[in-house]
Amino acid sequence: MSEPPHTDIRDARAAVDSVYRSESRRVFATLVRLLGDFDAAEEALHEAFRAALEQWPRDGVPANPRAWLVSAGRFKAIDRIRRDARIDALDDETAQNIPAPEAEETGDIEDDRLRLVFTCCHPALAPDAQVALTLREVCGLTTEEIARAFLSTPPTLAQRIVRAKNKIRDARIPYRVPSPEELPQRLDSVLRVIYLVFNEGYAASSGATLTRHDLSGEAIRLARLVVELLPEPEAMGLLALMLLHESRRAARSDGNGDLVLLEDQDRSAWNRDMIREGITLVERALATRRVGPYALQAAISAVHAEAAETAATDWAQITGLYDLLLRIEPSPVVELNRAVAVAMRDGPAAGLALVEALLERGELGDYRLAHAARADLCRRLGRHDEARAAYRRALELTRQAPERRFLERRLAELGP
Repeated sequence: MSEPPHTDIRDARAAVDSVYRSESRRVFATLVRLLGDFDAAEEALHEAFRAALEQWPRDGVPANPRAWLVSAGRFKAIDRIRRDARIDALDDETAQNIPAPEAEETGDIEDDRLRLVFTCCHPALAPDAQVALTLREVCGLTTEEIARAFLSTPPTLAQRIVRAKNKIRDARIPYRVPSPEELPQRLDSVLRVIYLVFNEGYAASSGATLTRHDLSGEAIRLARLVVELLPEPEAMGLLALMLLHESRRAARSDGNGDLVLLEDQDRSAWNRDMIREGITLVERALATRRVGPYALQAAISAVHAEAAETAATDWAQITGLYDLLLRIEPSPVVELNRAVAVAMRDGPAAGLALVEALLERGELGDYRLAHAARADLCRRLGRHDEARAAYRRALELTRQAPERRFLERRLAELGP
């Protein structure tokens, strides 16, 4: 008699960990569709992975781990319904009505996470709740990471997420991609969510690494699905913006994982395929003459991408694009970015005056990049005492290890 397949326990645990990192949110999204409830899906997800830890060392890792986990989660949910109802006949029928994962719908957009994004971004939810819920449930960000993105506190964000899930349950908000008539009004929130996910992946808010490729890659994948579903100028603009940023990933850090500024990056390491695709999307978006903030930001990134070296960058064009962006979406962060562009066009003194005026208004007092920009401009002007103070303030606000090392090096270069 042949022996059952056997996988080393450590290998099986490593496989479970790997699948959890790569597939858990996909499994969760499908379980939400099958079970119709966030909390039930979350519990089924954890039970499925617990079953994997018990069975995969004995039976071997399945050929399709995601399908195995979906089936396991579904059966665990059915068992729980029957157990809680003492195998009541009515609830036994309810359990059986949970569709099998094999009986999946087919359509133009066959992706459960996209359905889940639109569910989380339903107009019945407040805008901040839409974003927080999607970041937590679709992408698996922690409440701490989302709180930093919102400049809020983890308990506040946790309460917001719980209220949003209760609203979806109580209002019976459907888990589906909206109809073509509903899509435009739902698009803005979805794009905002996707961009926040990308930003957390492209420049992680905390931790030992500069980037989280899993998050930025997921954001780009979701944006491609949205563009396929609804090729609006802003959807194309957002995808272009993310591709142009992502094209620089390999050059943004050195062999030690330390931050490399744009002006010092090896531009031969930039991904030219992403740049070409991004520029094509920018041109398509601008050609519609219905230009929004994402398309304008993508146009700014395209100017950077087209410059063979920093000295060849058209800073006048970039400043002009920021002027347009400020007209349609005024914000202190956009003003800060424009100030940096002015410093490159007109000199550090001109940029510093704008940055200091922004900081005096108080809106960016806790924004690390504002203090880092002021420190750099003071350094370039030889105002070293002010530069030291600004670098120290930026350090107080920075939670990411590579950024901290960069700021500490700048401080050391200035001397005592």
